[in-house]
Amino acid sequence: MALLVSPLLLLALLALRTNGCPTTCRCYSMTVECGSLGLKEIPASIHPSTQTVFLQDNSITQIHQQDLAALRGLHYLYMQNNPISALEPGAFRSQQHLLELALNGNRIHLLNSSIFKGLEHLRVLYLAANQITKLLDFTFCDLQRLQELHLQENSIETLEEQALAGLSSLALLDLSKNNLRTISRAALRPLISLQVLRLTENPWRCDCALHWLGAWIKEEGQRLLSSLDKKIVCSEPPRLAYQSLLDISGNSLICIPPVVQVEPLEVTARLGDDLRVSCQASGYPQPLVSWRKVAHVRAGPATVSSRPLGGRAELRERSGGERFDSDTGSGMLFLNNITVAHAGKYACEASNPGGTARVLFHLTVNLSQQQPLPPPHAYPASVDVSQEPLYDMESMDFNALSMATQTAIAVGISLLALVALLLIVMIYRKHRKRKKAKKEENILYVNDYSDGPTTFAQLEEYRDERGHEMFVIDRTKPLFPTYKDPEGLGLAFQPQIAYEIHC
Repeated sequence: MALLVSPLLLLALLALRTNGCPTTCRCYSMTVECGSLGLKEIPASIHPSTQTVFLQDNSITQIHQQDLAALRGLHYLYMQNNPISALEPGAFRSQQHLLELALNGNRIHLLNSSIFKGLEHLRVLYLAANQITKLLDFTFCDLQRLQELHLQENSIETLEEQALAGLSSLALLDLSKNNLRTISRAALRPLISLQVLRLTENPWRCDCALHWLGAWIKEEGQRLLSSLDKKIVCSEPPRLAYQSLLDISGNSLICIPPVVQVEPLEVTARLGDDLRVSCQASGYPQPLVSWRKVAHVRAGPATVSSRPLGGRAELRERSGGERFDSDTGSGMLFLNNITVAHAGKYACEASNPGGTARVLFHLTVNLSQQQPLPPPHAYPASVDVSQEPLYDMESMDFNALSMATQTAIAVGISLLALVALLLIVMIYRKHRKRKKAKKEENILYVNDYSDGPTTFAQLEEYRDERGHEMFVIDRTKPLFPTYKDPEGLGLAFQPQIAYEIHC
């Protein structure tokens, strides 16, 4: 009887193995080979006992949770060189025995911790040559046994301080050929088992934030970096471009603390208005700017956007209203459809490795006379609400203007008063000069130092042959004519001296 059962079992197992191999794929032992077949999705007919699957060089665009749910014994999965752009959260939840996952050469641009749930035993993760731009905090926190993490040839610009948290077993980290400008010491602190670190071919910004890296490479990094990996080349600032970080003195790695300017600093708004407040920050490196509500009032639901608007980041209030997204350089705070809850103080904060600066903005909400006032218990005690009547749109009341506008008007009036004062002084000085000239017009001073002044009474008009007007001085005449001889005609004629007068 046993001899009859055994052939039946063998046939059943053979049929099961045959049914577990997808069409056009090659199957042998516990391996399924489906590479370069133009597949657009993971085949559903892979046998559950399969340990190794090759799906490289296909046209798969997504990995869904159900695609791999049946493959609980999978150890090796190779899906490199596909146009995969989306990984559903929990897509690998059933692969608790997976040791190696290759997703390099795809179009993945966003990673988070939910993607790697269930991969507690993963040893090697290939994510090179994707489109990843940012590594968020705790992205790999579930991969506590991971030994190799390949992230080279991406577009990573930001590595948050807790992005590598949980990788206590990691021995190799490759971040070369990305867009990293800086990296914090705290980001590498969880890597207590690290043996190989690759950071080359990034556009490093050599400022005070990288001072630790240069010192670390010369000390602890000697055992982690090869001679090639030590070539950390600066891209900025321009004075340090193309220089090796190891060749630059610590005194040359400088930062300029932020300076923040908010315009305006205080606004009184009507209910239902939309408000825009500019916050500009300068420093080196370019500070990260964020808005924060510092009053106890919590604003109503709103949205957050970091889309650039006219060269500044458009920051809208998010639900809860206590914190706003950050952006580099400058930020615009938009408050839409203002309510009583929006009243209070807001802080614009700018930070870079050189320090942090903060400027407060104060918003007061004006209640219209046409609207009934709510009871006192309707708003929190900390709300700053003015109960004065609203100004009409056409009102020219000076107090209704913003502080900046009031200042500009005052400066303009002061300038006009100063100009008027200067005109009065000029007119007065000109008047005095004319008056002085009238007093002196009766005396004509000539270049004759021995005889003193001469008056017009002693001059006789004379013209030479060329027609030039001349005057002849008759010294025998008195300085001023008398009543007896008003014309001075009775005096004897004396030798005459001629002086030419040019007008």
